[in-house]
Amino acid sequence: MKQQPVLYSHGVPWEEAFGVGQGYSVNGTLYISGQFSHDMQGAFVGEGDIAAQTTQTLENLDRVLAAFNVTKASLAELVIYVTDPQAHTEALVPVFKAYMGAHRPAVTLVGVSGLAFPHQLIEVKAVAHMD
Repeated sequence: MKQQPVLYSHGVPWEEAFGVGQGYSVNGTLYISGQFSHDMQGAFVGEGDIAAQTTQTLENLDRVLAAFNVTKASLAELVIYVTDPQAHTEALVPVFKAYMGAHRPAVTLVGVSGLAFPHQLIEVKAVAHMD
């Protein structure tokens, strides 16, 4: 039997402005929009600090997972977009490894010239399974 899609939003102001949801579940697969470093009021967190931005970004990822009653152990794939990877990768990797623990999903790190917001250094999108 085909599942009805389920959409989740954090409820921060820019979601409505941009017309996005944070997670979309269909047929046992959870597609998670690019998460970045904002608090639950939509304010940017960690300007100039890749470790702080990575931590907040992963906390936001956890919120989306929790909304669908799954954990990071359900993550199958992540794409990490980072500005200036040569400068930031060394500081973000320990934060990411601590977050993932023993779980090792497929991960791609992509260097980009910029992201949606001027002070944004990192964005993480993901796919998880829900079974």
